[in-house]
Amino acid sequence: MTVKQLTMCGLTAALIAVLAPISIPLATEVPISLATLAVMLAGGLCGSKYGPLAVLIYILLGCIGIPVFAGYTSGAGILFGMTGGYILGYIPLAWAVGFVYEHFHVYGERVSLIFGELLGNLILYILGTGWFMIVTGMSLSGALAACVLPFLPGDVLKCIAACILIPRLVHAAGIVYRRAG
Repeated sequence: MTVKQLTMCGLTAALIAVLAPISIPLATEVPISLATLAVMLAGGLCGSKYGPLAVLIYILLGCIGIPVFAGYTSGAGILFGMTGGYILGYIPLAWAVGFVYEHFHVYGERVSLIFGELLGNLILYILGTGWFMIVTGMSLSGALAACVLPFLPGDVLKCIAACILIPRLVHAAGIVYRRAG
């Protein structure tokens, strides 16, 4: 790990820790937060190897008691609650964004980012909603209505924002990925 990679990993972990607690609570107890935007930025800026590491650092910070989870909560118990699957799902979200952006850049920055974000969010929804169903005993249709449908418009906006920000930040930081060609 180079100093630049280490720095970027730390900065993106801090970015997630700053943005994730900012949330809008919903009746379903799964809040709308800026965490997914920050996680997508981590994947795009740090790549498939260090983006998930930044997310893991964020999760560990929350587990040891630093209030970095939605609504400024913390503790390992959060991972065993209703939102735990989503928090753990941030790891594959960062990986998917980074992997697709690194390896399929030949199709264009925006196209690779959109595909990576869609793939990562799909994995996030599957893990998070599955865990939510286990914890609450809710049916699939009820869990989709509570945990997916209300979040789709905001997640589309976060994906658009990430598609705009990631290429600009990558170029500004002088990050060079080996691209598959």
